[in-house]
Formats: sequence, C-alpha cells, structure tokens
Amino acid sequence: MPIDAAKAVAAEPRSAEIAWDHKDVQLYHLGLGAGVPATAPEELRYTLESRLHVLPSFATVAGAGMGVVGGLSAPGVEVDLAAVLHGGQSITLHRPIPVGGKAVTTSRVAAVYDKGKAAVLVLRSETADAEGPLWTSDAQIFVRGEGGFGGDRGPSVRLPDPEGEPDLTVQRPVREDQALLYRLSGDWNPLHADPEFAALAGFDRPILHGLCTYGMTLKAVVDTRLGGDVSRVRAYSTRFAGVVFPGETLRIRMWHAEGRVRAAVTAVERDDAPVLTDTIVEHD
Repeated sequence: MPIDAAKAVAAEPRSAEIAWDHKDVQLYHLGLGAGVPATAPEELRYTLESRLHVLPSFATVAGAGMGVVGGLSAPGVEVDLAAVLHGGQSITLHRPIPVGGKAVTTSRVAAVYDKGKAAVLVLRSETADAEGPLWTSDAQIFVRGEGGFGGDRGPSVRLPDPEGEPDLTVQRPVREDQALLYRLSGDWNPLHADPEFAALAGFDRPILHGLCTYGMTLKAVVDTRLGGDVSRVRAYSTRFAGVVFPGETLRIRMWHAEGRVRAAVTAVERDDAPVLTDTIVEHD
C-alpha cells in the first residue's frame, strides 16, 4: 500500500536548511496579487524593498515549502500528485518573519488519518533561526483513494457558523495568470498550470493553489482589519472547502471579535461556492 501509516509517523524528523531574501518575499506577495495600485503606499509595503514587511503566510513557501515536500517524501509515504489535495493549513508565529534570513526547518508526519475514501496526512514543520523559533506549520493533505486501511478517522470538528452579518465584506480578483506567477514561489505541482494534468485530476482546467487563496485572504484581513500591521498576526488557520479557478473573484466575509478575525471565502462567479471555511486569524 502506498501509505504505511505506522512507518510514516514513526519516521525520524527530517531537517533542511532554508534561506530567503527580499526577492523571494516580493515574488510571493506579487503572486498573491499585491501591487495594485502599483504606487499605493499600502501596496508598497509588499513590493518595495525599502519598505518591505513579510506577510506571515510566507511561511508556507519559505525555502520552497520544504516542510510539505519533506512530509510527502517521508518513509512510508508514496503518493500520486494527481490524487493530492490540500485539506487545511495552520501557522503559529513565534515572532515576525524577517525580510531575509537563514533557518532550519524540521518536518515530520504528525498523524495519518483514515477517512474511508481518502487518507489525511498531517505534515508538521517547525522552523527556527539562530535567534530561536520562527513559526510552526501544520498542513493537512488529502490523498484520494488511499483510505480504508482501518486507521483512526481523526478529528472532524467543524466550527459553528458565525453569528450575524459580517462586519466587513471585500472582493479580490484572481488574475488569469496568477497561478503561473504564484507557482514560482516553489509549488510546481502541474495541477496549477497544465490542462492535461488537471484533467487527470478531474478538473476541466488548472486550479489556483489553495495556499494562494490562503495568502490572499490573510492579506485582505491584515489590510482591512489590522491596520496593515503584519506583526499583529499570531496564528492563522483554515480549511480548504473548494477550488478557485484563475480569473474568478473571491468574496471574503469577515467577523471581528476580540483577538481574532473569523473569515469565510467564496467564489463569486459560481454562486458563492465555498472556498475557505473555518478560517481564523488570531492577533494582538
């Protein structure tokens, strides 16, 4: 069987050195749609090196996403990329991410769950530099067709729907070429670029990276609810509920309570089909 749950969880963690500089950060931000309008002060914080700050979701691509790469190549794990979908993502920030740096990422398979028709891998990575911990990241990866091995189904807790009308609703367009630009930050899965590969995965055309939608949503929350201050973000989690196609528009609804922003993201052109749910930004 392609996934040996016991072997995967028992495997020794893998460590890799990663490095990034301002160009990596700027490319990531551009891949999220930053820079429109190009000379707006609030956008120059994402695009101009002399004013640059780092959106915390950059943690998912720093070092070309070595945490997820390490997990998918762990002992006991052999999967077909066409069967892989990102089910959820969470990041805990221990301090703001520097514009440039070197760090060590240690990754492991924290759990393998049996969902019947799919297996879910929980890939955990912890990243630290010479000054100490930077972030901890958990990625929940669905592997279709690999369930049914008699393992633990794992948690299935869903958050209750937010009460009342959202405090704020914004829309963010997804450019036709956005997946092509975003993948330059390290996620080379052809699902996001190659129509033939997308067809093998059951889609009529390439889809946007879930982590791109994830980053776009965090940027919208930071820009509209946190005064543009990325250092206020302490943790960010979501569940991927549906796909986004390049050229569509995201509708992002936000409910703000003390210390957290709850968000729900839908695709406008498909009758508000759910895209991200159970989305929470915890902040100072």
